[in-house]
Amino acid sequence: MFIVVTGAAGFIGSNLVKALNLRGETNIIAVDDLTDGPKYRNLVDCDIADYVDKTCFLARLKAGHYDRKIRAILHQGACSDTMEHDGQYMMANNYQYTLDLFDWCQQEAIPLLYASSAAVYGGGQIFREDRACESPLNVYGYSKFLFDQVVRRRFDQRTAQVVGFRYFNVYGPREQHKGRMASVAFHHFNQYRDTGKVKLFAGNDGYPNGGQMRDFVSVEDVVKVNLFFLDRPEKSGIFNLGTGRAQPFNDVAVAAVNACRYAAGLPPQSLEVLVAEGVIEYIPFPEALKGKYQSYTEADISRLRAAGYTAPLLSVAEGVACYGVGQVGL
Repeated sequence: MFIVVTGAAGFIGSNLVKALNLRGETNIIAVDDLTDGPKYRNLVDCDIADYVDKTCFLARLKAGHYDRKIRAILHQGACSDTMEHDGQYMMANNYQYTLDLFDWCQQEAIPLLYASSAAVYGGGQIFREDRACESPLNVYGYSKFLFDQVVRRRFDQRTAQVVGFRYFNVYGPREQHKGRMASVAFHHFNQYRDTGKVKLFAGNDGYPNGGQMRDFVSVEDVVKVNLFFLDRPEKSGIFNLGTGRAQPFNDVAVAAVNACRYAAGLPPQSLEVLVAEGVIEYIPFPEALKGKYQSYTEADISRLRAAGYTAPLLSVAEGVACYGVGQVGL
């Protein structure tokens, strides 16, 4: 029996494949779109049974090729570019593809664990898995929101586990291919390494310079939560996956710079010192993002805790320091 990971060469998907390997799982079908060829590097140190293009996989699934051969599908594949405005592409890639997988999984009674997103909440201030709190600001968020509604409508008739994870701001290893959509931690490491400086958005929407706040969650914790539910097929639902703590972008910048300083044998410095020395700079907030940007997110993780996940979740200081091990060779 196989475990299928879609988006397997991507950021979260490849971390899941590696974590499954560490548990002794190698009967893994990796599904992705390698049009962006260099993504393959995320799978070089992983052991898989097969690689299948995302379009071919869906066709084979519908043709019965995998009947009684799949144990679970971990669906991470999606277009995650919040600046993508082609709604037809976004809905086909994110919504319809996920719906097709869900239909098959329910028909065959196979668990489906899928990636939703905190983008479903839009510009609100309450981040609870509740329809009244959800109002996406872009078509990416809408594509995730709409599938969550399908799960809600069909939840009581489900034949197998279905779990949606509303990922907040995920950072960590294997995101180097994501370009502008890579985490701020990734960009901060690279900016500091290349220029000795880190750039943050200036104040906007009532927030001070670098003070926009997000719930930053380590991919290490994201993987642990996915595997927790994979091991418990009796648990279903839609769950926020963040730390439950909003922290400013300034905290990420300070953590990234200090990880680099530690690698160089230098002591840590405070935000105030880094700003005074010009290491952290603030740039004007982009006009194109005004009205479409989440200046604040903080996951309400009470539902996740109620489902039995009790492990601590890494703070920005802890998680970015761990990430720095790979980024700056600590």
